[in-house]
Amino acid sequence: MVIQKLWSAKIQFLKGVGPANAAKLAKLGILTVGQLLEHYPRRYEDRSNHKLIAELTDGQYETFRAVIINIGELKSHRGLKIVKVTVRDQSGVAQLTWFNQSYIKNKYKPGMELIISGKVQRRLQAIEINKPDIELAAEFNADSGQIIPVYPTTENTPQWQLRALTRQAVELLQTSPAPEEDSLPAEIVSGHNLMNRQQALTTIHFPKNMQTLTEARRRLVFEELYLLQCGLAYLKQKNKYRCRGIKHAPDAQLIAKIESNLPFSLTSDQTQTLCEIKADMEDTTPMQRLLQGDVGSGKTVVAAIALAKTVENGYQGAMMAPTEILAEQHYHTLAKLLAPHGIKLAVLTGKLTRKSRDQLLGHIKDGGIDIVVGTHALIQDDVEFKHLGLVVTDEQHRFGVQQRARLEAKGGQPDVLVMTATPIPRTMALTVYGDLDVSIIRELPPGRQPIATYSRGSERRARVYAFAVDQIKAGRQVYIVCPLVEESEKVEAQSAVNIHEELSSTFFKNYHCGLLHGKMKPQEKDAVMAAFSCGEIKALIATTVIEVGVNVPNATVMIIEGADRFGLAQLHQLRGRVGRGVHKSYCVLLSDSTNEETVERLRVMTEINDGFILAEKDLVLRGPGQFFGTAQHGMPDLKIADIIRDTDILLEARRAAQQTVCSPEYLERVWKTLKSWFGDKFSMVFCR
Repeated sequence: MVIQKLWSAKIQFLKGVGPANAAKLAKLGILTVGQLLEHYPRRYEDRSNHKLIAELTDGQYETFRAVIINIGELKSHRGLKIVKVTVRDQSGVAQLTWFNQSYIKNKYKPGMELIISGKVQRRLQAIEINKPDIELAAEFNADSGQIIPVYPTTENTPQWQLRALTRQAVELLQTSPAPEEDSLPAEIVSGHNLMNRQQALTTIHFPKNMQTLTEARRRLVFEELYLLQCGLAYLKQKNKYRCRGIKHAPDAQLIAKIESNLPFSLTSDQTQTLCEIKADMEDTTPMQRLLQGDVGSGKTVVAAIALAKTVENGYQGAMMAPTEILAEQHYHTLAKLLAPHGIKLAVLTGKLTRKSRDQLLGHIKDGGIDIVVGTHALIQDDVEFKHLGLVVTDEQHRFGVQQRARLEAKGGQPDVLVMTATPIPRTMALTVYGDLDVSIIRELPPGRQPIATYSRGSERRARVYAFAVDQIKAGRQVYIVCPLVEESEKVEAQSAVNIHEELSSTFFKNYHCGLLHGKMKPQEKDAVMAAFSCGEIKALIATTVIEVGVNVPNATVMIIEGADRFGLAQLHQLRGRVGRGVHKSYCVLLSDSTNEETVERLRVMTEINDGFILAEKDLVLRGPGQFFGTAQHGMPDLKIADIIRDTDILLEARRAAQQTVCSPEYLERVWKTLKSWFGDKFSMVFCR
């Protein structure tokens, strides 16, 4: 079978995969043989080096053989079902533990011999492994003494089955009459001392030793990052050299008037960023710039001046925000700064009546509106601009690349400014925003005080809420954020609905409490937010819908229930909802978690207010997948590369990609691969 046909063949092509197994594999994202081959191991076990139970080291990931002697289930005081399996070898006894996974007690029986892998916890004389990887020893005797791959999987697809299917696919790959065409140019492979692709795919699944495994992984990581960087570099080059955009004139009277009438002085970072944006706008190359700024750093005023510049030149501006609340807020901020100077602004969201919407669309089309602020409603087909000059998207990671492209397509190569309040680590910026130039505002406006942040357990919860009541008595307002909308047995976290009921009848019974969550209708959310903004609601109990951009200067306390459920970047965004006025502000993180990583994450939050430092730490602690979902963002998923661990390879691949894009000969050779890998992820921009 030709390699390409094998790669795209449905997974049922392999022996042993019927409809039932195909459905289980589909849950892992495996629909084809190629996807199986690219379902890479997450770690490896050296089966030649099993330890005895007595030799297991606390805190280490270990593998050992043992026999089941007892299986039991008990309930914790919080209602958790805990399955405990006791195992023994000739040196001692260990306990295997699962939470809320009752099926385990029916899956295993006393007398079964298991191969057990997991992180060891030694408590006094007891040895415990929580949620270990388990295999029946009888099923993998043939692999004894080898380096064994351990794959990401679900409970319904055992490791032995994934290994058997992968081995079958690898053997088909090796015995195919036509060798696989390498996805990289030969000069790149030899110049960077890389293993060939077929050998790398075989070795990554079934390595003979750790040295060849390292070489195979380096090859596949380089390939993935190189092709991604080629795609991003091509987009950037295409934008700069193949597209003639709008050339704005230097600042004239309107901009001078707006800047001189600002009610505050710009920081040096804001001034520098504005210089970079204006220089881009005054060039014929369409601007593609990312503006990173920490919470409250003053990005909106920079965007306002850029939008005014495009209006001064006879064009229209558009600003897209991820939520109606934020769109309305941006509209009011921009109107306050720009409307006194004769600039006509409008807000376009999904809640407009048909008649109002049709009238507004007419004004946008004939140029009667200078600046439109809106949500996803801005990218609908019936929204037409007379002459769109600048597109600003706020909180870009909440929009896909394709959504950004659809808004840009409404103008003849408009300038584009992408803003984010989530500081992005350098490696993440290179990977996800490699097609954009970057400006950074780190300096906060004068007068903004650091927010005092504390981490507290439930034993001090009453004192925390008593403090919140004191703040309300002093005339301030309070946020309480919860991780879930409604109770879930799978996640032990208190919901906004239950917390609202509890607090309304206890601590805040004498005050107006509001409830805000994502399942409410837009009109309901807007009404609650408006009531909180004007001070009618004193305590707002909410989910993370208030994470982005909401501005209530009188709010001085942020209490986060179940703080262990959030990453540093999200906690920092939530904390940024307070500290916006003249009063001292506080953030309290409530959590009873004893998990080492969680405790460290919350400790870091109490010590650091700088979002850029937190972003770097969050990337290390939680990994890029948790930092923000690349699938949601619209970028290709990284199957094997880890941008923390593989920074050196990323930089090497980036240099090679930049050379490739500058060489028509090299670019032609990787073009087919680029299109097949990334075409749909970049709105099909890979067409010439």
